[in-house]
This record gives sequence, structure tokens and C-alpha cells, in this order.
Amino acid sequence: MFSASLDSLGVDLDKLKDMLVYDSRQPMLFNTGMFLVLFAGFMLLYRALRPWRVPRMIFTILFSLYFYYKTSGDCYMILIGVAVSDYILGLCMQRARSLEVGRVVAMRLIAALNVCVNIGMLAYFKYFGLMIDTINRFFTAEIDPINVLLPAGISFFTFRSISYIIDIYRGQIDACRNPLDYLFFLTFFPPLLAGPVVRAKDMLPQIKGNPVATRDMTSEGIYLIILGIIKKMVIADFISGNFVDRVFDNPALYSGFENLMASMGFTIQLYCDFSGYSDIAIGIALLLGYRFKENFNAPFKATNPTEFWHRWHISLSTWLRDYVYIPLGGNRCSKPRAYFNQFATMVIGGLWHGASWMYVIWGATHGALLVIHKMTRGFLPATEVTETVVSDTGQVEVLTVQSRMAPVIRFVNMVVTFMLVSFAFMMFRAGSMEDVGMMWHQIIYDFHPSVASQFVSSYMTIVIAMVVGYVVHVLPSGFTSLFRKGFMASPAIAQALLLALALYVAIQVRSSDIVPFIYLQY
Repeated sequence: MFSASLDSLGVDLDKLKDMLVYDSRQPMLFNTGMFLVLFAGFMLLYRALRPWRVPRMIFTILFSLYFYYKTSGDCYMILIGVAVSDYILGLCMQRARSLEVGRVVAMRLIAALNVCVNIGMLAYFKYFGLMIDTINRFFTAEIDPINVLLPAGISFFTFRSISYIIDIYRGQIDACRNPLDYLFFLTFFPPLLAGPVVRAKDMLPQIKGNPVATRDMTSEGIYLIILGIIKKMVIADFISGNFVDRVFDNPALYSGFENLMASMGFTIQLYCDFSGYSDIAIGIALLLGYRFKENFNAPFKATNPTEFWHRWHISLSTWLRDYVYIPLGGNRCSKPRAYFNQFATMVIGGLWHGASWMYVIWGATHGALLVIHKMTRGFLPATEVTETVVSDTGQVEVLTVQSRMAPVIRFVNMVVTFMLVSFAFMMFRAGSMEDVGMMWHQIIYDFHPSVASQFVSSYMTIVIAMVVGYVVHVLPSGFTSLFRKGFMASPAIAQALLLALALYVAIQVRSSDIVPFIYLQY
């Protein structure tokens, strides 16, 4: 009877089911039409609930849980469980801080419990299969593999959970008294699946303030969403499906030159894909009145591996610094120990990315690059020099000025750093070290530079996309800032038209299937 009534109203039951029920083959992502339609409706009601803080919070929490359900099925219950656990442990930690006897022990036990719960979840859902595979391979065991559903974004919300309790332990924040505040923070949908890693001390004060998006925030949010759409759907997906995936899947079929181009192409693809997600997430948050810190700061402008990690995935690199590197001792120890701390942190960061030894090797490679840079930076050419100047009054001043070779040295350092990062990302993308070895074999023994002209003519659109993705990225910050300000100062109708144009172009160039964001698997 109910179905007949819906049919009489012209409701398509199949479409309604697709909208309400989780489908692992078609998860709801930022780059799907379903999300665009539902988000438009969400925004209308979100704005209408502006005067009422609690109803608007409950509505946002429910939409966030629905969004997570549509991407990861019943795993939304895990997210709720983590939120409840964090809320209770946070209150216990707050209480423990006021104890006169046993305060330190109680606080450490609570912090350890939170870390064990979160790391335990990661170990089971994310690394259990890797552990069984490793045991079977190295100990000739025959343990049957178990298929464990990986909750989307589990690495991101567990890191948020750990930082919340540790920050209370360190006295940097107070525990949430209102359970809705914390549930809102942990489930907030824009950064939920692939970051950035938002910290409680940055977002909870905003939640309590019941923010409203200003005109500038809305304009900036639309600008970032447009930027993210172009990066992800126009550049990253196009490079991936039409060139990069083909080479990495069968490196032996391509020349060394093509393998080299694929390595650099994947580096640009990964940046556009991941920073594109971050741009969209930060942009959506701005539309809702919340401001997050930037997650990428032109990483290919970096002139050394250390600077690269100050610019790439900033929310993760600073999280690892504050909650792994510093607790290990940081640089407040001997140089060998500081180098080990740096290396170990990067290995852990590599393992965080996925249940594969390839990610561990990738992290170890970056750890080695950081250590080598720190050990040798005193011998590297400097872009700045110090000069001692004696004024007419006899006062001695020490000035820091750019050397005459600064532009040349900086350009060379940028190119070398980009190439090192690209070579390291081979391990990030390749399926095995055998594939990496084959790529290097082709590059060293079967390079064939003569195919360059043929490559350019055959993959002209790919080359253009790669060049545009890189050149726009390395433009002077003053230019991009001017462009952003110009967009934000334009009329709302012009901004809406540009957003519609970006969506239209993205639809025209996309493949038949929706390409998930790379970092959704982490």
C-alpha cells in the first residue's frame, strides 16, 4: 500500500532506495551528483536553523552520520562509539587533573586507554590482513585471511580522537561538558573522510560560538570548492585514467622516459587529488561558518625535503610532530637520537597511510631523505648569506641578504626536491617493489629519450594537464592571492556562474565512472 501511494505521487522507488540505502559500489562522495543535490537541500535548512543553535547542531550531526553511512555503511556505529568513548574519557581526564593524590598515574592510564582503543581499532580494521599476510609469508604459516571492512576515514578520526585526549592531558584544552559539542566535532562531515586532521582546540571554540558564515567566508568557500573541483576532476582524474595508471600497471611495456613521466605525473595527480579534497572540505566548512587551517602550501616550491614536509599535508605532518616526534624526544637529545626520532616518525607516518609494506618503505625513504638533508645542509649552497656592516657611527650590524646565485640555486633545489619526491612516490603508487624495480630498470637501461617527441604528440592533452597542474602550482603567491581577492570581490551571481562552469567542465572531461579520492582508503 505504501509503495502504491508513493507510485501515485510519482516517486521513483529505486531512486529513493539509492538515496537512503548504502551501496558499496556507489558511495556518496563530494564528486557525486547525489551529494551536490543533498548538500543544496542541507544548506537551505542549515541556514533556516541559524537562530537555534541546538537544533542546527543536531541537524548537522544527523546529516554527517547519514553522509558517513552512505560512504561506509554500518561503520557509522564505530564513529558514534568513538565519540561516546572520547566524551567519557575526556570527563575522566578532566576530573583526574584535579586529584591531589595519584593525579599523574590516573591521567596516564586514561591517555593510554584512549591510545590503545584507537590503535587497537586501526590494528584490527586496517592492519589485521597485513599481519596475517606477513606471518604467512615469513613463517610459512597457513592462516586463512579474514576480510575486514575498512571504515572510511578511520585514520583521520582516530587521530582526532587521540589528539583530543592528549591535549586535555597536557592541559591545553578542557574536556567538553556538552556531549553534542564533541559529537559535532568528531562527526563533522567536510573533513571526516580524508582530512584535514582537525584538532579539538581549533574547532571546539568555534562550535561553542555558533558561527555564521560571513559574505567573505562564503566567497572564499566557493573559490576553494571551484579550485578543488578543477584539481580533482579536471586534472587528477584525467592524468590518472589516461596515462599514469596504464604505466604503473604494466611498467615493462613502456620506455624509461614514459616511466619517468608517469612517476612525475603521479606526483602531480596525487597533489591535485588530495589537495583538491582538502580545498573542497575547507570550502564547505567555510560555507557553514567554520574555518580550518590550510593543509597544503605549494609543496612543489620546496627546496629541500624538510621544507617539503612543512608544505605537504600540513595537518598530518604537524600532528606527527606534536604526538609522535616530540614524545620520542624530538631534537632535545643527541644528534643521532634526533635523527632516529625523525626517521621513526616518518616510518610511522608511512604505515598510517595503509596496510602495505610499500607505505612503510615509502615512509622510510622520506625519513632517510630528511635525515640526509639535516646531516648535509651545512654543506649545501645557500640562497642567503650574512654580511657584517659597520655604520658611520661605528655600530656593527649583521644583515641577511640573498646571494647573487639565489634564484638559480633555488630553482635547482626545487627541481631536485621535486624529482626526489617523485621517485619516493613510486613506492606509494606501485603495487610491489618488483614493479618499482622494473620502472627503475626501464629508466636506467631502456630510457629511449627519442620517444619524447612521440610522447608529447600522442599524449598532448596529458602533457598540457601536467604542465598546467605544475605551473599554476608554482606561480608566485602574490599572483594567486590577487586572483583569489578578485574572485571574492566579484558579485555573487558571477561566483555562482563560475562554480557552474567548473562543474560543467568537470562533467565533460570525467570518465564514465566516478573516481574516488585517493585518500579515502586511509
